[in-house]
Amino acid sequence: MPMISSPDALEVRRRELETELGEPITVDGLTATHRIFQRKKGHRHSTDDLLTGWYALEKLPLVARPIERHLDLGTGIGTVGLLVLSGMPPQARLTCIEAQDVSFRFLRENLRANGVEERVTALHGDLRELDLTSERFPLVTGSPPYFDVTAGVVPADSQKAHARFELRGDVRDYARAAKRHLEPDGLFVFCFPWAQKERALRAARDEGFAVLTLRDVVPREGLTPLFSLFACRLGDEPEREERPFVVRHADGAHTDAMHAVRARFGWPRS
Repeated sequence: MPMISSPDALEVRRRELETELGEPITVDGLTATHRIFQRKKGHRHSTDDLLTGWYALEKLPLVARPIERHLDLGTGIGTVGLLVLSGMPPQARLTCIEAQDVSFRFLRENLRANGVEERVTALHGDLRELDLTSERFPLVTGSPPYFDVTAGVVPADSQKAHARFELRGDVRDYARAAKRHLEPDGLFVFCFPWAQKERALRAARDEGFAVLTLRDVVPREGLTPLFSLFACRLGDEPEREERPFVVRHADGAHTDAMHAVRARFGWPRS
């Protein structure tokens, strides 16, 4: 099927999806030039996706060579993978895997809408079973679900449930999958709740990763961090915690740091 590019074509496809699926669908900006379809009442793109993609791009110099292949684990509707792909050379390719049926459906829609189907290998399956034989990647990313199923009420909506709760693996499973598919000096970049930071660190270290850099994300000045970003490499290397990333000032305005993130993805300063 052809790429959907114009606002009119996106609106036509949005209406088609609403009719087919029987629920409200939105078209939203992922970057200044990329648009994504999302379920209005489903699991939606958020700041943790945005900053995970940004952090991966920021840490690419740690690999010390051009990176043209990237693996995204539990890719959902494709947000982290597309964010990273948007910041890489035109010849770069993405491989991604998603098990949840509705999310995979929207992943395919979003690849088509942004004209990147030929650059992406989209796998419908469980990352715990992923085995790409001898294929290895210089960059692996992931945004694992945050909560054990005993930590709260699992949503009735399947997409929300799998995005938030560990129904198909946890952060350790993401680390194991990354370990199987990383090149020797490759990077594994992921996010996890700040309140569970030690759990994430144990999972990474137990799989043989050194956490090269770690950065807490504070949603607004004066609040506690919400989640943390991790850049890891296999081996025994020095670990460094960076100063927290603050998203908004106390008055709600974006900080200069957040403006810089948005600018990296083409958004004008507002």
